[in-house]
Amino acid sequence: MSYQHIISKRLDPLFALSIGLAAALTRINREEKEKGRSTAQTVDVLKSRVGLAWAGGWKGV
Repeated sequence: MSYQHIISKRLDPLFALSIGLAAALTRINREEKEKGRSTAQTVDVLKSRVGLAWAGGWKGV
């Protein structure tokens, strides 16, 4: 017998996105620590970037 879904048909995509987001944030935090930044500084940088992207000021360049 093979399973078609890990959690459920509707929750599997949400689960996958949350795992991917957590992995990306972990990598970003690790890379920023290598540059000598604290976690609080990294969070501030992420907030400003999200704010720029949300306002339409960031064009992906």
